[in-house]
Amino acid sequence: MSELPVAIVTVVATVVTVNVAIAIYGIFSRPSLIKKVIALVLFTDSVNILAVIVGFRIAGPFPSPPILPGQPAKPEDIGVFPARSVDPIPQALLVTAIVIGLAVSVFLLGLAVLYYKHFGTTDTRVIPEVEEAEAPK
Repeated sequence: MSELPVAIVTVVATVVTVNVAIAIYGIFSRPSLIKKVIALVLFTDSVNILAVIVGFRIAGPFPSPPILPGQPAKPEDIGVFPARSVDPIPQALLVTAIVIGLAVSVFLLGLAVLYYKHFGTTDTRVIPEVEEAEAPK
């Protein structure tokens, strides 16, 4: 069982950090609700990539599936399996995070469409002005 080379981890961590910074900038500085949702999707995908790279390992010179070589498995082969396999819990949590991220994105895009239908814009700077103009006096 060997870990990923330090250079690959450094490059991926740098790219993920840049993506997270861009996403946070987009969430807090862009006035359009659609752009905010896109930035949120970029943020969640970047965090998911980081989780994948943290849990990844190479079992030899080339990545190989965690399959026992013998049919049936010999007692000495049983020790090989834990060294070649990965923990399924983080993988299941990542799949769950991806599905939840998709559901949240669709929900937020639906809200953005409703805001557009009601206010005629997705610009968060203009919505309070439109709301104030529509309020009964």
